[in-house]
Amino acid sequence: MKALKTAAAALCVGIATLGASAPAFAWPDKSVTVIVPFPAGGSTDTIARAVSNHLGEQFKQSFVVDNKAGATGSIGATQVARAPGDGYTLLVASLAPFVVAPHLIKGLPYDPTKDFTYLTVAVQTPNVLVVNPNLAPKVNNVQDVIALLKAKPGTVSFATSGAGSSDHLTAELFWQKTGTKGLHIPYKGGAPAVTDLLGGQVDMSFQNVNTVIPHIKSGKLKPIAVTGDKRSPVLPDVPTMAEAGLQGMEVYAWQGIAAPKNLPADVKTKLHAGIMKALKDPSVTKQFTDAGLEIVGNSPEEFTKFQAKEFARWKQVIEAGGITAN
Repeated sequence: MKALKTAAAALCVGIATLGASAPAFAWPDKSVTVIVPFPAGGSTDTIARAVSNHLGEQFKQSFVVDNKAGATGSIGATQVARAPGDGYTLLVASLAPFVVAPHLIKGLPYDPTKDFTYLTVAVQTPNVLVVNPNLAPKVNNVQDVIALLKAKPGTVSFATSGAGSSDHLTAELFWQKTGTKGLHIPYKGGAPAVTDLLGGQVDMSFQNVNTVIPHIKSGKLKPIAVTGDKRSPVLPDVPTMAEAGLQGMEVYAWQGIAAPKNLPADVKTKLHAGIMKALKDPSVTKQFTDAGLEIVGNSPEEFTKFQAKEFARWKQVIEAGGITAN
């Protein structure tokens, strides 16, 4: 009897130990929702769908893109921040909800410094200063733009995709660096801004390279300078702002991938590895680079540090420019 009890006790301990060491689930064992906080068809949506399709093939589960647009990306970001940190909800977004919205929207229902697990910056692209066809014959370089702004303070119009957007903040930084001021014309998205730029209704704009590259190549828009720390591979003849004589104008629009906070370490590792594999796939790489996007694919730790740096930088620009969400 004593031996039987000893054996039973040992069996119970073994079962308990096995239960403690066994994973609660083998992620992913169901579909994953990928929130894009912007409308379908834009750059962020395209990036999210390409990566999600690849992840679905890798993990043999559906990665379903769900567009939740509005409020500078904060509506979709809030949904992710409030979701369980179990790996079944992801956020693919531009810099707006990560480092801009918190400085523009009072009472934001999430804290980007605490409520997300940062996975990677997937891609980045510099902005390019372009002028409309009417202005093109008179403006050939950055110094011409500065001279025009000083000659007509507050009247040279800059189209942007909305208050607080990357193109708006780049324009504000340009004005602060040059001691000038343009006339901000916000649109509801990049497409209508570019349409009016092409039509000559607005003078110039800082647009993502991938957004306006077709119009530059067709000669409909004139590029002045890019905001990268090096020349864009798709615009090799266009100088950087630094080459044009203006320092401190290194700006990239970027798209990052994050999950809610408290993401389990093993899921974080699997997700990051899967995303890296997707970004290195030749078909995905070609799709992105042909559009003027640069693959980044950094580590979760690097993305976390980068987010903090960008958060502080744009806070300063927004406060100095008195920028609001309206």
